[in-house]
Amino acid sequence: MAESVSFAPAGFGTIDRRAVLVGRAVEMRVLDAAMRAVREDGRSRTVTLVGAAGIGKTRLVRDFLGKQRGTSVDVRASQGPESGIRTGAPRVFRGSAREGGGAYDVFARVLRARFGIVEGMDAEAAKAQVRSQVAAVLEDRKVGDVCYFLGQLLELEFLDSPLIEAVRSDPQQMRFLRRAVIKRFLEADALHAPPTRDTAPDPLERTGEFGSIYSVRTGRGPIVLVFDDLQYAHEESLELLAFLVESLQAPILMLCVARPEMIARRDEWAKHGAGSFGRDAQSRSSRRHEVIELSPLSETDAAAVMQDLLAPCGESEGVDELVDAACTLAGGNPALLERMVHIFLDMGVIEAKDDFAEVESWTVHVDKLSAVKLPLTVEDAIQARISALAPHERDLLERAATMGSVFWLGGLLAIARLDVNAPDVWSQKTAVDVAKIHETLKELKERDYILTLPDSTFADDEEYAFKHNLERETLLKLQPKGQSKRFHKAIADWLSFKPNVRSHEEYIGQLARHQERAGLVVQAAATYLDAADLARERYANTKASEYYVKGLGLLRDGAEGSTEQQLRALHHYGDVLQVLGKSDEALDAFNEMLARAYRLNLKSKGGAAHSRIGRLYRDTGRLEDAKIHLEAALALFEESNDERGIASTIDDLGKLYWLRGDYPRALESTQRALVMRRKFGDRRSIALSLNNLGLVYQDSGQFKLALDAFEQALRIRREIGDLVGVSISLNNLGTVAQDQRDDRQALTLFLEAYEVAKETGDRNRLALILTNLGETSNRLGDPAKAIQHLKQAEEIADELGDKLGLAEAVRGLGKAYLAQREYTKARECTQRAVDIFREIQSKVQLGVALRSLGEVMASGSAGGEGLLTGRAHLLQSIWIFEEIGNDVELARSCRVYANLLRASLAMENDPTTAAEADQFARRAEEIFARLKISAYGLDADVFFGTR
Repeated sequence: MAESVSFAPAGFGTIDRRAVLVGRAVEMRVLDAAMRAVREDGRSRTVTLVGAAGIGKTRLVRDFLGKQRGTSVDVRASQGPESGIRTGAPRVFRGSAREGGGAYDVFARVLRARFGIVEGMDAEAAKAQVRSQVAAVLEDRKVGDVCYFLGQLLELEFLDSPLIEAVRSDPQQMRFLRRAVIKRFLEADALHAPPTRDTAPDPLERTGEFGSIYSVRTGRGPIVLVFDDLQYAHEESLELLAFLVESLQAPILMLCVARPEMIARRDEWAKHGAGSFGRDAQSRSSRRHEVIELSPLSETDAAAVMQDLLAPCGESEGVDELVDAACTLAGGNPALLERMVHIFLDMGVIEAKDDFAEVESWTVHVDKLSAVKLPLTVEDAIQARISALAPHERDLLERAATMGSVFWLGGLLAIARLDVNAPDVWSQKTAVDVAKIHETLKELKERDYILTLPDSTFADDEEYAFKHNLERETLLKLQPKGQSKRFHKAIADWLSFKPNVRSHEEYIGQLARHQERAGLVVQAAATYLDAADLARERYANTKASEYYVKGLGLLRDGAEGSTEQQLRALHHYGDVLQVLGKSDEALDAFNEMLARAYRLNLKSKGGAAHSRIGRLYRDTGRLEDAKIHLEAALALFEESNDERGIASTIDDLGKLYWLRGDYPRALESTQRALVMRRKFGDRRSIALSLNNLGLVYQDSGQFKLALDAFEQALRIRREIGDLVGVSISLNNLGTVAQDQRDDRQALTLFLEAYEVAKETGDRNRLALILTNLGETSNRLGDPAKAIQHLKQAEEIADELGDKLGLAEAVRGLGKAYLAQREYTKARECTQRAVDIFREIQSKVQLGVALRSLGEVMASGSAGGEGLLTGRAHLLQSIWIFEEIGNDVELARSCRVYANLLRASLAMENDPTTAAEADQFARRAEEIFARLKISAYGLDADVFFGTR
């Protein structure tokens, strides 16, 4: 028999018997090792338990936690913030995702458990509770910022702080900031201990963009966060959870419980946190994340479980037949073994001798066993359970199933009264239907069909849940379509009057679904769009996109909504799609918005649509199309006197001119936009214009002015807490230092930018900074370190599908391999970069990559064909920069070409080649002189440098 571990609580009742835990010794050891590592190392670990429904995932977690506390623990119960607190004892907080739930519903439930917030609790009381506990953990530092983001997940509205106000209009920034804040709070909470009077300042106190927010202290055990039923979790929750898996640095054990469907959706899940800690990088105990797939029990273990479940039968005749039949059905699934006991009870095969006896004892009716057709599949078992229901019980469960996996007494009552006349006098005595429903629910609960949830979402109602979701799904299939439609309407009517439904994303989404299924198309469309706006305000962009698709789809299918509502929805939907990187779909949304605005001659709305289309084209490299739409947007904004639209579009045009290498016009536009934005006083927009202005100055060779603009932008971004902006400004300052050949300063700035970017979790930004770190390390004479950074950048960019970032990284790798005289690898990498830049039609980067490829080909040859090929690549680079009018890069390519020709003269001694070299060298110097590089204290040799 396989080694078994059992922590089953004693004293089961007839219906409450649960399978003992056997055959899970290996899995239990993995959990024990993870907890031991959390305690000893003080760092986070994550274990993901994957298995089919009923395979024993939750039971394994429950018994594991029971061991940690020295007692049996039911992790299904929400626990307050003080539960289990004693030295060394873990604090356990659990959240379970719900099918069709909100974007962050599983996190909301974990946080409610952490803060002791009961469903239906007064919002102000809940906010006060959250605020006081956050202040205790953070010792009053940046409490407002943390409460705001925690409130977003808990659906509690806290006042904006200056930081939030500064970045509110940038969904990507808010997403990164939310990640950083939640990570910091969890780390602080895990390391927090109640302060004592004689506590000395801690030398390990950590600091960051939010200031010093926690200290390493002792006094509490680690935190255990249990995320259950993740197969139902929304993508937003899974992305946040993946970020925490990879980045948490505190004594926190995260247990992720899911069915295989979640892994199918997120096939990269096991890769999150795949890195290890310490020197024992290959040992299992050092892994940050372990995925365990629970297999069915062996035949021996399944028989042992069933023998234990049927223990009250004693030595009765027929027990072995029951065990064999159950094991054949269950296929090693403990939950199905438990369900077989219920089927035996429902069919009268086993019967309790005395329900009130202290020691339970069952009788086996062998004669009934021979007449019973036992189910052979899971579906048969479910049908057998449903067939055992009385008509009034099945009727009630069908109505409950219409509401969802979770349902309420009030909703059942609304359906029950559809065809009932109201009494002449409404009083408690006339409401006999409530008592009948209560009695039926009590019976169903006792027979293990449903369970009561301790804290109802609605304070004035009772909340229940189906024990087995497969039974709910089967009941739904059996319901007549016409009857279902009437039930959905009753539920929608009832739900629309419940308090705070329209301020909670999950419940407004439920309301919309019931309205749609009831055929209330106009109301459903409006409610879906309200849900989308609510999700967008919480920066749950994927969820918002789903709701916009639903709402706009209903409007297009014939529901009559207001044009103003549709324009607003299309605008917001396009913005959300752009943030999600779905450029083609965003373009469709903005084009539809433009068409509707045109029909009604709404010039400001048309300007907004053209502006968004122009930005899309600009960001995807279609610069000529971008220019057409941005100029159209500017004209429409000017006609409608929309000054903010004018300023924004002028700045967008400035960035477009910069990308095209038209630096005089870029300078004019960015300066004009900056003046206008300073008039409005929007500091975040001012910083953005200063950043764009700095880019123009930098590429024009005016480095002192570029430094001044970048430093002003950095100062503003630090003051308003714009973390993404801070990392951008630090990176830009690093590139200026690169251009000035101050590689030590560049390295310092890039490293600081990298640390800030890690806080935001912005992997695109991390890839860019790693590329710059790699190139700087190469210039400092450390190609091995350069290759390490650049390979990291290559991996991130490849995973993200960021072709531009990927091409920049492999181009840098080519230069690093060239420095190590690995010419074959250098050629392969640089050629790959050229191919990618050609594919995405990025002319400036293509010209730079061709310049690099020319250098690599020439350096790896001893004259002959390799030299000729290198010259051809450099000439292509020169022609590209001539075509687009980028004089700075043209001068750089001319200089490299001239140096290449002069190097070849030692072999060829060719007067024609010497003349050609002089010609290109003079051309480079003329460009440098025209750009007045020396007027800013820089000579052409310092200015020249491939980036």
